[in-house]
Amino acid sequence: MKIKVVLFIIICCLVTAFINLDDSLFKIPDNWPKPKYDFSKNPLTKEKIELGRVLFYDPILSKDSSVSCNSCHSQYTAFAHVDHALSHGINNKIGKRNAPALANIAWESSFMWDGSVAHLDDQPLAPINNPDEMDEDMKNIITKLNRSSIYPDLYYKAFGNHSISQENVLKSISQFMVTIISSNSKYDSVMRHQSNFTAQETNGYKLFQQNCSSCHKEPLFTSNQYENNGLVLDTTLNDIGRMKVTKDINDSMKFKVPTLRNLEFSYPYMHDGRFKKISDVLKHYTFGIKKSNSLSSKLEKPIVLSSSEKVDLTAFLLTLTDRNFLFNQKYSYPKNIFYKTQN
Repeated sequence: MKIKVVLFIIICCLVTAFINLDDSLFKIPDNWPKPKYDFSKNPLTKEKIELGRVLFYDPILSKDSSVSCNSCHSQYTAFAHVDHALSHGINNKIGKRNAPALANIAWESSFMWDGSVAHLDDQPLAPINNPDEMDEDMKNIITKLNRSSIYPDLYYKAFGNHSISQENVLKSISQFMVTIISSNSKYDSVMRHQSNFTAQETNGYKLFQQNCSSCHKEPLFTSNQYENNGLVLDTTLNDIGRMKVTKDINDSMKFKVPTLRNLEFSYPYMHDGRFKKISDVLKHYTFGIKKSNSLSSKLEKPIVLSSSEKVDLTAFLLTLTDRNFLFNQKYSYPKNIFYKTQN
């Protein structure tokens, strides 16, 4: 009986957490699964989201105030980094992995290419502490934020006091990141019966379902799992993927399955940015897969696509571009805050 009561309370808490979500701040798209982020432990507010947005775009988070989160995650390229194969940090340092696109991360439960971060509220610490990226620590960041002309007031609006803490810095950034949702591509419009695929896109969708959907599951177009997709090890980077985290040889060369949403703008592809074009990726899956003990079981059978089928598949993949997302002012540079301090 006690177990039933406890389960009932837990269910009620979960339901309440979702009921209390303000649709103007976070709306779950129709027919999507429930997010994995626990909003009950970090309830969304307009003020906290705005604070997180300002922090996301402010290079104050880096040691020399030259690099922001936006430096590697630009809205106009699906919050990815297209200028370089690998992330770039302060003093022109080069990181070891490609900066992945950011979208729909409220539906993720682990982060980074190798899953080394287990909670979104901790994720910003990875680039902040990385000597090749922001090379900063939270103690110095708190000092700089307290000295700032804008953050004490923003914190008061968000938290009701001027006390700036590491926890609130990280939770504010999380609040902004979970609101970054891409769900208005042509694909989404077709799924809502508001438009139709062309004949070429229709055939490409069928090919996608036959060959790609086991890893890139709709509607998020990722399984959020870790797979070895047959890449040859880059002997310069020597990046073995998730195995570095788990120490399990069966995880060798396993990396997180990225979302395919907005891939038209999120090149270059793969954890090390080795492929510049969608056609390069398709070529890999048809001719370049390296067999190994940790290769994904979904890729044991070769993917056979003709040239025309690759064109059709690409046509479908381009329907995943969400221009409303790419130019949504809610996600853009907060010029109303930064320009005010410059004038």
